[in-house]
Amino acid sequence: MFSRLGAIGALGLVLLTAASALAEDRKVGPADGFTIHVMAPHKFEDETVHGPYHHYCKGISPEILQCLVFESTDSNALLTDIEYFVAKPIARELPLNVWNQFYHDHEVEIATGRVQVLDMPEAKAKEVAAAAAKTDGIIFHLWPQGAPAPTGEVGHPQSVGHKPRTQQ
Repeated sequence: MFSRLGAIGALGLVLLTAASALAEDRKVGPADGFTIHVMAPHKFEDETVHGPYHHYCKGISPEILQCLVFESTDSNALLTDIEYFVAKPIARELPLNVWNQFYHDHEVEIATGRVQVLDMPEAKAKEVAAAAAKTDGIIFHLWPQGAPAPTGEVGHPQSVGHKPRTQQ
């Protein structure tokens, strides 16, 4: 009989073996294409700053970019957040109180100098940052800091430079 750790280790070995076997015959899926690497800190509801977090993003439509957010670049890093970059004309249709509670302006965040677009030539990084500046972001924090597993609570951290809007 396996101990708990032995069972988890055996499961991991089975999954890794299956993953490498599938990699050879794999079709492109929704997890492919997260190639835009952005690094930025997040400010939590208690006003503490964490990170920087590594965002791996891809465009899914002309109006939406979605990002898988990790605590580090380690191959086994925890997926802690999901962030959506939403074109401002869409995000700004939301009620002002909803936008102020959950969204942040990427133009304001980029202007703080805390955001870095990594793993591409500088000219392309500036182009990506200029496109991102035309969006607002919403972050869903899924894994509480220091918790051994997700608890089901979802937080909504902000950009460190977040400024509430005062008018639609």
